[in-house]
Amino acid sequence: MGCLPEASRGRRCGPHVLRACTAPRAFATARALLALAAAAAGLPASAPAQAQATGHLGPGAHALQVEHAGHSRRVLVHVPARLDAARPAPLVLALHGGGGHAEFMTDDARYGLVRKAEAAGFVVAFPNGFSRFPRGRLATWNAGGCCGLARDRGVDDVGFLRAVVAQVQQRAAVDAKRVFATGMSNGGMMSHRLACDAADLFRAVAAVAGTDATFDCRPARPVAVLQIHARNDTHVRFEGGAGPDAFRDSTKVMDFVSVPETMARWVRRNRCTEPPRRTLQREGAWCEVHAGCAGGVTVQLCVTEDGGHSWPGADTVRRGKEGASRALSANDVIWEFFEASAR
Repeated sequence: MGCLPEASRGRRCGPHVLRACTAPRAFATARALLALAAAAAGLPASAPAQAQATGHLGPGAHALQVEHAGHSRRVLVHVPARLDAARPAPLVLALHGGGGHAEFMTDDARYGLVRKAEAAGFVVAFPNGFSRFPRGRLATWNAGGCCGLARDRGVDDVGFLRAVVAQVQQRAAVDAKRVFATGMSNGGMMSHRLACDAADLFRAVAAVAGTDATFDCRPARPVAVLQIHARNDTHVRFEGGAGPDAFRDSTKVMDFVSVPETMARWVRRNRCTEPPRRTLQREGAWCEVHAGCAGGVTVQLCVTEDGGHSWPGADTVRRGKEGASRALSANDVIWEFFEASAR
């Protein structure tokens, strides 16, 4: 998982030293992309702003505070420079890994989601997980069996993320039929939980390096699910269990569900009748899809042979770790899946 494994170098979580990582450049990449896009369109560049309680979210980077169940958390939102004013935009929630925070997920060198939002024309929101620290660092999500403080305190992250969607919808033209969630590691597990507990809101979810951690999953309707995972993940192991690079305190995580079992659960939940069909086969990666599911949804799996516990296609990973797989781009696969799910 994040640090659980996405944390800052030298910080401690209880008696455990968290592994090193470089502090994110927050929305610096977003600002640069916005300036370039605005210049190309002949528009003035807009600096990131702290959104007012009822303010409209124009193009650029914004920081919101969302209150739920007595807690206020930061949500970073990027609105692309070019949107079709006549058509509400899709909304993607991007959930950081355990031990990370919202700003970490905005780093385009590690995830590329701001860049993808600009290219594809969707609004992307980066909510912060639950943290006991004032700046929201070392945050986790309550995905069911994992992880950390959010799980231990029974935090209502489903309710919080519903509130995030509602607040963004109030301030930007969002298509209610094209609301999606994706996440890394513990954030990917939280995406699975949203598919279980908020299928009425989320049209499709995509989990990267994080498997199903729910105990009781009863989606209100069929929901499209994509899993992306490396065969050699040493945190959330492909065949199940916590790997040697997962958090040192095993009580803060869980005996992770395997990728095959995660896919089998969603095939059953969505009542898919067709056998898996290979849709991509290239050196270092393959994808397969289950069709014939209730509601016309699909269940898809993409596997990379290398890359470990990282976001496929990322430019940068944590120091000392194996580079991300170059066999496919997680962002391209995810966005193609989301677009197909909304047709």
